[in-house]
Amino acid sequence: MLTHRNQQERNRQTSMNLCRRVVLALSLLILACGNAHAGASDEAAIRGVLDAQVASWNRGDVVTFMQGYKNSPTTTFVGKTVEHGYAKILARYQKNFAGKEKMGQLTFTDLEVHQLDAHFATVTGRFHLARNATAGGDAQGIFSLVFEKTAKKSEGGWKIILDHTS
Repeated sequence: MLTHRNQQERNRQTSMNLCRRVVLALSLLILACGNAHAGASDEAAIRGVLDAQVASWNRGDVVTFMQGYKNSPTTTFVGKTVEHGYAKILARYQKNFAGKEKMGQLTFTDLEVHQLDAHFATVTGRFHLARNATAGGDAQGIFSLVFEKTAKKSEGGWKIILDHTS
């Protein structure tokens, strides 16, 4: 009788362990799927920022283009010079690209988005500015961006905090 009870207890424990493992495996699967979905929606949001920047640029609207950048004194642009601060970067764009003709038509290609964690991502790609000769001619190059997912809803989600364009 004691052996039969021991066998029943072992069977019950084995069943419980199997149930725990199945629940754990399903929980991990659900968590992994949720993280993959969040990563995909974050990438779409980042690409949306870049699409909005291209549309703004091509309308000749530098101020709206700059909404893709975090409005912070630590936001940095690296090109021929290094500029720190949203206001200085905006002033640089307004000086160097005064008017729609000098701005030309912008396109981004070869975009690669890599999410580093829930709050930071990098983007690399190529840009091309189509302009006539009197506006400076065509320009092209590569860029790398660091995006930060802002905590405040008023800041609008993903924003560029570092732009290295050459």
